[in-house]
Amino acid sequence: MAHHNKHRLIEAEQVNMGFQIAPMIDVVFVIMLFFMVMAGAVKVERELKTQLPGLGVPALADENTPPDEIMVTVEETGVVTLNEEEFDSPGDKVLPNFTNTLMRLKQEADHRNAKVMVTIQAEEQARYERIIDVLNSMAKARIANVTFTVGGDDFF
Repeated sequence: MAHHNKHRLIEAEQVNMGFQIAPMIDVVFVIMLFFMVMAGAVKVERELKTQLPGLGVPALADENTPPDEIMVTVEETGVVTLNEEEFDSPGDKVLPNFTNTLMRLKQEADHRNAKVMVTIQAEEQARYERIIDVLNSMAKARIANVTFTVGGDDFF
């Protein structure tokens, strides 16, 4: 009788030795379903329209129109210059002449559909408070494209 059970066990092993295609098809369908779902999610993500905070009015500047570049220098003494022309006194926090000039330049650029790019060159020992005063003037003039350089002209 023990010999009979052993023979049955060998037969069961021989039956299961073959390659089972049905589970492989199931796995392929699950993987295919996964990729189909993920491809749909990527497509939807690309179509999202996102409104960033800001003025909300895109500039209609031509690509060929070069931007108006303005160089603003903040010196250690608090003197603010715009394209090497000095504005206001070093102790004046509001910078009225500087702000009015920026507003006028911005309006002229808007009429020509050009962008205004401002580069602030702050000397290494310039006070941060004075740089913030300059940034406040730019905010009043609605100038958004601002870059910074630190130090003198030694690296040119």
